[in-house]
Amino acid sequence: MARYDFASDNAAPAAPEAMAALVAANSGFTPGYGSDPISARGADAVRKLLDADAEVRFVASGTAANSLALAALCRPFEAVLAHEHAHVCTDETGAPGFFGQGMGLVGLTGASGRIDLAALAGPLGERDVAHRQSPAALSLTNATEYGTVYSHEALAALIAPAKAKGLGVHLDGARLANAAAAGFDLTRIKHLAVDILVVGGTKAGMSPSEAVVIFDRKLAHRFDARLKQAGQLPSKGRFYAAPFIGMLEGDAFVERAAHANAMARRLAGLMPFPLRHPVEANAVFVEMDEATLRRLHASGWFVYRFLDGSVRFMCSWATTPDAVDELGAALAALT
Repeated sequence: MARYDFASDNAAPAAPEAMAALVAANSGFTPGYGSDPISARGADAVRKLLDADAEVRFVASGTAANSLALAALCRPFEAVLAHEHAHVCTDETGAPGFFGQGMGLVGLTGASGRIDLAALAGPLGERDVAHRQSPAALSLTNATEYGTVYSHEALAALIAPAKAKGLGVHLDGARLANAAAAGFDLTRIKHLAVDILVVGGTKAGMSPSEAVVIFDRKLAHRFDARLKQAGQLPSKGRFYAAPFIGMLEGDAFVERAAHANAMARRLAGLMPFPLRHPVEANAVFVEMDEATLRRLHASGWFVYRFLDGSVRFMCSWATTPDAVDELGAALAALT
């Protein structure tokens, strides 16, 4: 039987703190559609995490969160600038364009998932013409698809020219907990002129749930109607909010991510294959030929070949040192 311990942090179970909060929320009767006290408490926990006054909504998936956020920033004849390997460009089956009614995506280059400032300058410098979708938003990801972490200063350097051109800014934080555990200060996001932030819950150890944080309150106008139309305004919304209470009211959100990051560093230390990207969060990417990858799969460990051709190993809150050591031994045997 294949083991999926390192295939994705989505493969991990929910953390006990999240499950305990879900059980606690499953008591009594409440209003529906996010108007309940549990949803309010979850939103307060997110605001406290960020030390920011913002509108907060909970949805079922990162795809929904990102797509609806970008649709709020762009009109159908406009485009989003993002890293060419960002999740919105490669793994959401056109959902941003679907919810944005034709909104386009423009992929930008940059090492290890971080947009290069020079790559951003090109599209920002193009004049508007009627024959292409001019950019209206910049989408950034922290931690990136390659497990690297933007510093506050690096994000500010990208956001400033985008804002100068009038673009909105979306920050995909599917692995924001891992970025925080790597030293990224979440309380400084409010100073970055980010319009909409997604705080990832699923990859952080929650049951399926993501928080959409709307810093620009003008964008909150009729946002609930946008959620309802997209099937993302559930009647029992408290069950989306509850995991955030469990993970954020204590220290589990960052502490569990810190463990995942530590397991990635442990695995990198055992890795007999060359590393493709810096190990800064909870991912390890390596050079591995196809025959070796097939042998790894045959030995019982399943992992993916990623967008740049490297092989990806993801650690989660539930990854154990013993599992890392087992995998390390299996990898050594392949060499």
